[in-house]
Amino acid sequence: MGAGEGSVVWEGCQDVGTGCDNPPHTLLGHSHPVSAHPAVTRATLLLSRCLLKMVKGNIIVPEDILSFCCNGLQGSTSAPRAREPGEQEEAPGAMASAPAAHNPTEVQMSQLVQPCHTNHRGELSTGQLLKWIDTAACLSAERHAGCPCVTASMDDIYFEHTISQPSASPAGQRDGRSALGVGQVVNIKAKVNRAFNSSMEVGIQVSYEDLCSGKHCSICKAYATFVAQGPMGSKVRLEPVIPQTEEEKIEYSIAAERRRMRLVHKDTLKDLLTSSPQETELETRDGSGAVPAERTRVESVELVLPPHANHLGNTFGGQIMAWMENVATIAASRLCHAYPTLRAIEMFHFRGPSQVGDRLVLKAIVNNAFKNSMEVGVSAEAYGQEMSVSRRHINSAFMTFVVLDQQGQPRTLPMVAPEPGDGERRYREASARNKIRLDRKYVVSCKQTEVPLSVPWDHSNKVYLSYNNVSALKMLVANANWALAREKEKVRMYTLEEDKFLSFRIEMSVCIPASRAFSLLSNLRRRHEWDSHYVSAELVQKVDDDDMIYHVVSQKLRNENKPQDFVILASRRKPCSKGDPYVVAFRSVTLPTHPARPEFTRGETLCSGFCIWPESQEMSKVAYYNQAMPGYLTYVTTNVAGLSSDICSTFEACEKFLLKNKEDLISRLQDF
Repeated sequence: MGAGEGSVVWEGCQDVGTGCDNPPHTLLGHSHPVSAHPAVTRATLLLSRCLLKMVKGNIIVPEDILSFCCNGLQGSTSAPRAREPGEQEEAPGAMASAPAAHNPTEVQMSQLVQPCHTNHRGELSTGQLLKWIDTAACLSAERHAGCPCVTASMDDIYFEHTISQPSASPAGQRDGRSALGVGQVVNIKAKVNRAFNSSMEVGIQVSYEDLCSGKHCSICKAYATFVAQGPMGSKVRLEPVIPQTEEEKIEYSIAAERRRMRLVHKDTLKDLLTSSPQETELETRDGSGAVPAERTRVESVELVLPPHANHLGNTFGGQIMAWMENVATIAASRLCHAYPTLRAIEMFHFRGPSQVGDRLVLKAIVNNAFKNSMEVGVSAEAYGQEMSVSRRHINSAFMTFVVLDQQGQPRTLPMVAPEPGDGERRYREASARNKIRLDRKYVVSCKQTEVPLSVPWDHSNKVYLSYNNVSALKMLVANANWALAREKEKVRMYTLEEDKFLSFRIEMSVCIPASRAFSLLSNLRRRHEWDSHYVSAELVQKVDDDDMIYHVVSQKLRNENKPQDFVILASRRKPCSKGDPYVVAFRSVTLPTHPARPEFTRGETLCSGFCIWPESQEMSKVAYYNQAMPGYLTYVTTNVAGLSSDICSTFEACEKFLLKNKEDLISRLQDF
């Protein structure tokens, strides 16, 4: 066989195995071909050459040899498993080890920043980044669903860094923000955190990589909701996601809380506007005049072409987000007469699809300008060729911009004078959203150790405090490092040692339906019946059916001469899907109506509560968790060491309380 024949037969193999200059085109520019092992390629060549010579020489090949050659050929051309980052290549002759658990929905995208991806300042365009984020998230969603998926919403995004050329952004370097030039890499990792009925949450992590220094830094983290679509746009019932790692279990558990927070977002804004003054007051800054909001108005139209749409003809959500970011930037520039920097995007919510051939009308206006930031409202409407047909509202979002000076610090912005009517309404709503953003970033975005114990409670942050309360307990529950410290009959006590905290968990199986135990344990007014540390618990405020605030009075501590009191937020959650526990979470808050009083020592709790798992219709596993505060460490360690059985005795009293009251019909009807 000549060289020419071999090169023709193995042209595809040579492209893969020898690293030719023109490898096959890959989807979205982020997939990397897997090179075949050289030894595998050589063996495959020898098998094929031997087989071809025998066929060309009219030599009859026995069936068993032919089967061996074909099977060997098929097996040898299979690409080896790609190594995970940090995984060492296996030494020749070493015994193969089982591959590490890998999330089948995980998608990794790496994009090289080209000049066409940047703006005039050399920064990676936020619109381009949004398109990449949406594409990666959609691919992950479709891996799980096995069918086309569409973007339903994108949660708030806070941009920690920009990607820019060093020479083009000196201010960016001065304030610690990243400064990278064209040719650097954006890495995006997306995976499905949890699937609900027909929708799923996809978590996205975005980072950049400096190829010269090897430095990696986070750009942002986002959560997107996708809906699976069957034939003719019908909804598809999704299979559940099975989390494998500790991180995936935490994200899976908290995804239900994030979903709950999305659903009540509008109600939170409505409640805050109802409780705030109706008059619009314009502040004065340094005597400067206000800029009419009308001067910042922008309207632009885009024609949806095939490159803007997926294989079903629907416009990519990321493309719509990119167009919206473009007009929002123009509106912000008209207020400050400078180049603004996008710092945050409030939830994108897609109200309906648009298709190839649609015209998208994009509108933006500055709703309000605060001292160092401004909010721009932007919307997208679609219509077909017929102008007489009413426009369809596709999407709305709110974007927060800042303007940086030469030192990288936010500049003071001019005021905005809203136009009467809708302008004044948008002005007030922007102020309310700004407060909600501050509360949400303060409560939700901070690490648990960075949030003060008793966060002030009000209507604007009630959703996010409730979210933080439940998610903190779920994170504690999902930790994989719990160690059995003590076992007394049916009661088991575990401990978890972390950097700043010693947490304990105590659990037992109780002959009671899980829903009934949940009802009894979530009512703090009855806790004194089984917990001798509680003296009384007064219901101060019923926030809603799932959240209550109590004023609790407990016994005196050994070294104190007066009892303790607490103001506690109790948040309870029923299972979102099969396998989830019933959750009752507690944390301290502050209320103006219940300040610290001289007759009590004000106590605080950071994270505690119950999780109840059904084991059968009549049996439940009840577990209590507590992140012990410094004042209780001695009490906890004494029980862990076996020098006291107070905690175990209290939990045994809890079991008796549950068994005694599980048939109490009055209590069954009065959960709180």
